[in-house]
Amino acid sequence: MTGRRQALVLVALLLAAALAALCLGTPVVAPSGLPAALRGVLPGGEHDGLTGVVVGELRLPRLVLALVAGACLGAAGLVLQEALRNQLAVPEMLGVSSGAALGVAAPLVLAVSLPAVVEPLLALGGAALGGVLTLLAAGFGRSPSAVLLTGAAVSAALQAALLVLMVMADQLDLQLIYRYLLGSLSARTWDDVTGLWPWLLAALPALVLCAPVLSVLRLGDEDAEALGVRVRRARLAALAVSVVLIAPVVAVCGPVAWVGFLAPQLARRLRPHAGPVHWLPWSAGWGACVVALADVPARLALAPVETPVGAWTALLGVPAGVALLRTGARRRAVAA
Repeated sequence: MTGRRQALVLVALLLAAALAALCLGTPVVAPSGLPAALRGVLPGGEHDGLTGVVVGELRLPRLVLALVAGACLGAAGLVLQEALRNQLAVPEMLGVSSGAALGVAAPLVLAVSLPAVVEPLLALGGAALGGVLTLLAAGFGRSPSAVLLTGAAVSAALQAALLVLMVMADQLDLQLIYRYLLGSLSARTWDDVTGLWPWLLAALPALVLCAPVLSVLRLGDEDAEALGVRVRRARLAALAVSVVLIAPVVAVCGPVAWVGFLAPQLARRLRPHAGPVHWLPWSAGWGACVVALADVPARLALAPVETPVGAWTALLGVPAGVALLRTGARRRAVAA
């Protein structure tokens, strides 16, 4: 698929997701009535402050957060996969998401009162701990299969620590932690959205600098070192960029599962002859699209009860990602 066609498909899906997110629910708002609804005005000219609050203060920040979170997870997933030369190297399999969730959940269970601005720092520390443990134990990614096995072990250990915390929690905290661990956009406001921007501003320049190095790492460790790249430092830098992208999202939304797996697969499948530099923005775009689309059934499928968006991204993302992997492998085999 050409870049122009992919852009048209992506924009169309994002527009459909945005209209569904803003228009559907209670109350239902027609697309043509969205500007008036944001001003709290009914089609007949009567004022309706409730509709304006629902659309402008509940649905719109939730949509923006879904787009930003998805873009961060999609970009982080591609960085990890390319740096470790393994398309299955996703945050959920490397201890990054579990570590971030543990850092946020521990103070809640232990009744430690902390300001909201500290939560991203706790998630950052937990994600860095999980990722560094995986890289250290796996020899900094010299064997892609060893990275996955080690990451699965580290993730299992961190999830066991989360289970211990859940046993210690009271009933109210247990419900909050359970919903958080599945990844949820429920009851998010503009404050949650604005809390992500400082981290994004820090991560974007590093992401731009990191992208060309990923192309060199794809050649293998020996070739990359021959070209002057210090492989261990490059992998640590890629992990640091991924952590800065993932941790603030996990602090706000919880670990929204498998977006970092599906979005890079879509970017590669639709532009198979490109490289990491070209795949990176597409992976971010597809990640935003996946989360925004998944949040529609999460909000409406069992209304008035909301389901966690992470359950939908995992339910739909894993089979789709595996199918893309298989078709990609089949095409490479035919080409060979």
